[in-house]
Amino acid sequence: MALFQSGNPTLTEKIFNSSATRNAELQGVMSVRGTMNKFGFMLLMLMGAATYTWNLYQTGNPGQMQTLMYVGIFGGMIAAFAIIFKPTWAPYIAPLYGLLEGLFIGGISAVMNDMFAKSYPGLVMQAVGLTFGVAIAMFLLYNFRVIRATEKFKSMLFAATLGIGIFYLLTMVFRMFGVDMPFMYDSSLLGIGISLFIVAIAALNLIMDFDMIEKGADAGAPKYMEWYGAFGLMVTIVWLYIEILKLLSRFAKRN
Repeated sequence: MALFQSGNPTLTEKIFNSSATRNAELQGVMSVRGTMNKFGFMLLMLMGAATYTWNLYQTGNPGQMQTLMYVGIFGGMIAAFAIIFKPTWAPYIAPLYGLLEGLFIGGISAVMNDMFAKSYPGLVMQAVGLTFGVAIAMFLLYNFRVIRATEKFKSMLFAATLGIGIFYLLTMVFRMFGVDMPFMYDSSLLGIGISLFIVAIAALNLIMDFDMIEKGADAGAPKYMEWYGAFGLMVTIVWLYIEILKLLSRFAKRN
């Protein structure tokens, strides 16, 4: 059904439809509350790991922090692809994904906090607060149907998210060949405008994630899909936090 179209590549109609027939009677079925509980557990894993790498940097162990940060980046990518291609593994790998993302988030946050300590004290805490604030706002807007995940909304958001992904990929390729795009990193009005747009798209993807989780529960997806839904939501939250952190850093450079 088209209602499963999402900007988040981890939450798709194919995944939920194919999983709905796999021993759902024996395992129980997916529920929205169960998914959110599992997301909460993954968030605790992320916060615990992030605190650890943050403290490593603050206590004078940047080398060890950097190593763990790279473990988080590449390990998180491997874990994500494993879950996407094998959703039945989600109950075992999703918590690990939260842990690995925490290692990365804590490391990059500590570096950014130190970099802008003078020009923008409290940058990281403000990014965390804004991320939670935006997530709660999107949930309320979805829950009260202020924003509806219509077919047009899904199509436009999917196209925008795909465009951002291609844009980032091209930027990386150009940089490999020595072609830099200053507006991707500087504090120009164009750069800030691009960041604001990407933050908005990431936030709207939360609407799609909530819709996918609700539809998956209504479709009677098996219990393990709660972990898969929590994983998909975590992907968007991490993306949103990184983009907000980048946006605030652009403002800090203008001070």
